[in-house]
Formats: sequence, structure tokens, C-alpha cells
Amino acid sequence: MTDIPPPPVSSGEEGALTAEASARSPLPTGSLTIGSGLLVGGLSIYVFFRLGQEALGQDGFKPIVSLWFVMYALVPGFFLPLEQEVSRAVAHRRALGDGASPVLRKVAPMAVGITVALVAGVALASTRLTDDLFEGSAVVTLALAIALVGYAPFHLARGMCSGLASFRTYSVMIALDGLVRVALAGAFLVVGIDRVGPYALMVALVPLAIAVTVFATGRVRSDDGSPATWGELAPNLGWLLVGTLFAGALINAGPLTVDILGASSDPAQVTRFANAVLLARVPLFLFQAVQAAMLPRLTRLAALRDAAEFRAVLQRLFVLVGGVGIVGVVGAFAIGPWVLELVYEGGIDRRTITLLAFSSAVYMLAQACAQSVLSMSGHVLVAIGWVLSFATFAATAAWSSDDLYLRVEVALITSALVALAVFAVGLRAYFARLASTSRS
Repeated sequence: MTDIPPPPVSSGEEGALTAEASARSPLPTGSLTIGSGLLVGGLSIYVFFRLGQEALGQDGFKPIVSLWFVMYALVPGFFLPLEQEVSRAVAHRRALGDGASPVLRKVAPMAVGITVALVAGVALASTRLTDDLFEGSAVVTLALAIALVGYAPFHLARGMCSGLASFRTYSVMIALDGLVRVALAGAFLVVGIDRVGPYALMVALVPLAIAVTVFATGRVRSDDGSPATWGELAPNLGWLLVGTLFAGALINAGPLTVDILGASSDPAQVTRFANAVLLARVPLFLFQAVQAAMLPRLTRLAALRDAAEFRAVLQRLFVLVGGVGIVGVVGAFAIGPWVLELVYEGGIDRRTITLLAFSSAVYMLAQACAQSVLSMSGHVLVAIGWVLSFATFAATAAWSSDDLYLRVEVALITSALVALAVFAVGLRAYFARLASTSRS
């Protein structure tokens, strides 16, 4: 890992940064604003899944479940790195008083290239996707391609919002991504639409509509500035793509693995497991608010080489994330089966929901460590950590148990522990090197 050189700052900027660094809130600025949007968006997912299963049944909703988890395995993996690098670069430019528009112009062609490649990949694999994952529904495969097109500008807009500290717009985008789907699913249910195609296309088109609206209304407009160079982005972007792709694949691998390993089983089995995964992820939805606001703040502290405050911020964040994770595990054990029975007509036992909640808690801690390492330009280590983690998941899921659900649950836990261990070692090495540099 290479350290980010400290930027020159004016006395006014330095005072502002010092005031920010001395703030003792355990949450980065913007977390509560983003959190409100994530809360609405997260709750909307549960409502959408409930409305969809009411209209199509658990068997009929299974292609939407597969679409959902394939979509969110691919989209964050390829487009979240662009969002994070845009956010990091824009935040760094703000610290220097430089305009951010050149960053967006530099990254946009790369987003287009990635989108074209992904859509081409979906087209080439369309037969396998349609037959093996989407229960023979070609329109769901088409919806996947449309979703990839829509989420590229969606994530670029979010990166600009985060870097510019426009957290309210960021929050509204997330909330609308869920609310519009709920509103349309409710309308479909009322008018009696019981075919999978309209639901799949609706899922895919919503993010595209939101992104177009945000850019068209100038919500992410920024001042022009010095030309952006690939040196600001490219040295880290490839590794970030690798790491985020495997991290996204890991968090969405559970239901897809149940689908693949239980190919001859009842399709409703996949839907029931996906319902449990969504419930277990409630703390993870809330952590995303901290995650989105954390990277710019940690990047600025790393740029200033403020190791003491960097460490203090991490300690407060880990206490917060660990506490939320514990609450999530206890809640899953105590009332998880009852909530699943109330909302989704059950089908999942206490062991499964509790182990899924525990895997989500460990994954949150790993993500917090990964974001900290990224802020110190540790992109290579982050990529290695997530690749090792996913390899652990694949090996454990293949050989750990004959119980379909249990083998996936154990795989999720062990893989998250591997990632957490790798990133924790990286943080320890960074602080040791920084202390050594300070003494010399």
C-alpha cells in the first residue's frame, strides 16, 4: 500500500478540517441523511418482495429472486468501484479547492465500456441464464441487460453526490429506487398482473429513470477544474474492480448457490431462503449509510496523515458496527422465525436465520475494515482479501455439509471471517509503518 501525500491546504480549510476531525460523533457526516434513504429503500425491498409473492406466488416469484441477486452481484461489482473512485477523487479535489466536473467526464467513457461488455456477456449467456436461473423466461434476461444499462449512470451520480457532500440527493435516489418499485408493484397487484415479465422490466427500468432525472435536473453539477488524469483513478481502479466484484458476488451468493446446488428442488425453496437473507441483512442496509459517508472522511484524514484521529474514528465505527451486528444476531434468534412467518409465510428455521444474521454482522466488520484500507490506497490488499474470501466460500459450500441451507450458511460465515482477518492485518501493518515513519 502507498500513502496518499498530504495536500496543501489553506489556513481556512485547515481549520475546517480540524473542526471536522475533532468532532466526536461515531458517524461520518451525512450518515444520518443517507441512512434515512437507505431505511426507506431497505423497507421497500421487503414490501416489494411481499407484493410480488402475493401476485405471483413463491414459485412464480423465483425468477425475480434470481434476477435480483444476479443484478446485485454484478452491479456493485462493476459500478460501485466507479462510484467510490469518483467519490474519493471529488472529495480530494474539494479539499484542494478544485472543480470536480473533469472527474466525471474522465470516468463516464469507462462506465460506457463496462456496460457494453456486460450487456454483451448477458447476450452471449442468455440461453443459460434463461433456462438455468430464470425458469425459461427470456424477458427476465432482457431485464437484466436493461438493469446493467441503468445502474451505470445511477452509480456515477451517487459518486458525485457523495464526493460533493450532497447527501440529501444521494438519500433521495436510494429511497426512490425502492419506493417507485413498491408503487408499481402495488399497482400491478391491484389490476391483476400475474406474469413475471412486467415485474422484471419494472425492476430494471426504475434506476435508469432516476439517473436520467438526476443528471437532467443538474443535481450533481459541479464547477469545472483542472483536467482529470488517469493518474487520479486508473492506478487503483483495476484492483478496486476486482475487489468489489468479488465482494458483491459474495454477499449475493447465498440464494444463487441454493438455486444452483438445489437445482432439482422446489423453486419456492430459493424464494424462502432469499426472504431470510433479506431479513438478516437489515443491519447491513443501515451500515451502507455509514459506508457511503465514511470513505471521503477517511480519505481526507489519510491525506492529512492524521493517524491519531484516523484510529479514533475507526474505533468508534467498529464499536458502532459491532453493536449493530450483535443486535441483529440477537434479534434474528429471538424473533426472526416469527417475522418471516408474519411477512413471508415462513419456511425458514431459527438456526438458518440466526446464522445468516451472524454472517451479515461479520461481513459488515469486514467491509468497515476494507473501506479503511481503501482510504489509504490499499486497493491491492482489498482485492486479495475479497478474492480469498470468495474462494473460501466456494470451497466451503462445495464440501462442508449435505444440508443445502447449512452448507451455504457456513460458507458465508467462514468467507466473511477470512476477509475480516486479511483487512485487519492490513490495518495493523499500516499503523505500524506510519508509527515507524513518525519516529524517524
